[in-house]
Amino acid sequence: MSLALNIADAVVAELNTAPPGTFDPAFTAVRRVLPVFDLTEMADLHVSVVPRAVDIAGATRTASQYDVQIDIGIQQKLASDGGDLDQQVPVLCELVDQIAAYLTRRVLQTMPNAIWVRLANDPIYAPEHLSQLRQFTSVLTLTYRITR
Repeated sequence: MSLALNIADAVVAELNTAPPGTFDPAFTAVRRVLPVFDLTEMADLHVSVVPRAVDIAGATRTASQYDVQIDIGIQQKLASDGGDLDQQVPVLCELVDQIAAYLTRRVLQTMPNAIWVRLANDPIYAPEHLSQLRQFTSVLTLTYRITR
């Protein structure tokens, strides 16, 4: 649905216009419809915003309520010579926390009628990606509500 794509684009705009120093390490978020990367590309930090789901319910006799879920994937291959996973993973977990805190209850400037409802972090990090690929992968799922 174009509504989900529009909200995903609004989330990207919000992340990319955050004041300098808001996120450490800094990144440029990108909206993607298929966030698939070659492992060789993962040395760089990737923040991908992807529409996930739309749930439509009745709000009034004439209006519907749209709950739109947006995933934000935070991914990076960890350096094999960069030390212990127990030292590298917390740095990226902190970035996930910064993104979550920044977007919680934030009005999307390009879609102010989309109301923030909730945010979930599942997985906090994917253990199988760490063990098999030495890659950090975390997913934030945001839910925004629009009534129309």
